[in-house]
Amino acid sequence: MTISMGYLLPTRERVMAGQHETGPILALADRAAELGFDSVWIGDSLLAKPRHDPLTSLAAIAARTPKIQVGTAVLLSAMRNPVLLAHQVATLDQISEGRFILGVGIANGRPETQAEFASAGVTFEKRVGTMMEGLRLCKALWTGEPVNWDGRWTVRDGVLGPVPWRKGGPPIWGGGSAPGALRRAGRDFDGWFPSGPADPAVWRTNWTEVHRHAEEAGRDPGAITGAAYLTLSIDDDVAQANARLDAFLEQYYGQSAKVLRGFHGCFAGSREEAVAWLRAFVEGGATHLVLRFTGDHERNLESAASMRAEFGE
Repeated sequence: MTISMGYLLPTRERVMAGQHETGPILALADRAAELGFDSVWIGDSLLAKPRHDPLTSLAAIAARTPKIQVGTAVLLSAMRNPVLLAHQVATLDQISEGRFILGVGIANGRPETQAEFASAGVTFEKRVGTMMEGLRLCKALWTGEPVNWDGRWTVRDGVLGPVPWRKGGPPIWGGGSAPGALRRAGRDFDGWFPSGPADPAVWRTNWTEVHRHAEEAGRDPGAITGAAYLTLSIDDDVAQANARLDAFLEQYYGQSAKVLRGFHGCFAGSREEAVAWLRAFVEGGATHLVLRFTGDHERNLESAASMRAEFGE
């Protein structure tokens, strides 16, 4: 079994630090490609957790790195008009020549997130239905055939051009570990891409549920990618690793680290312990590990690149 390893670019962290330039982000993507990472990823938020726009940034990365996959981790697609989103994604898939993965999610229910949806003109309570209908409309437009649509949006004989590089559009991975997210991953999506919890055994149990939903829907579970979005704080000084992780989580999310550790896939400890933790996800069925780092990114990239041989094939 081939294991892919991805890297989440620190767009949110850069903006929090007042560093709005894109050059350092693009350089980190270049470095990940040089070190043999299979993918680079960018998260999404408009106002709640400000950061660089993922689709624009990934287009720049795809144009300068000829092999590495690029993906959203995850895009809050419900906040985008699906006609516009279909056009952007089709163009990005063409720029990347089929290397784009569309990771999507619905976000949490914190007040700032609800305000973010309101600012985009989207009813927060209806975000799941909005997301799913929007993605169905995207897929219809990606055929390149005339589309007539009556629903949340109205389209009359709409023809999209360009169509994506890949027929039917890029693979869509769904985030989340709630029962509804597991059901959608099994029935509707090409991959499952949760950001937690930290226990690989729980990931494995949920992955079994995704497979069950796929089978009930008449789909081949083997055609669905199992991915994991994991945050690493690596240091031989375990106390220091934990302190760094707690500080990172609290600054990033504005919540207690103790609470956040309960539902995020987080690890703090030595390199050897990190390898064992990651290997447990692989043994549970994960074939694409997307890593987010605390601390120095250059050092962490090199460390993670050296790990992959220890849990790879």
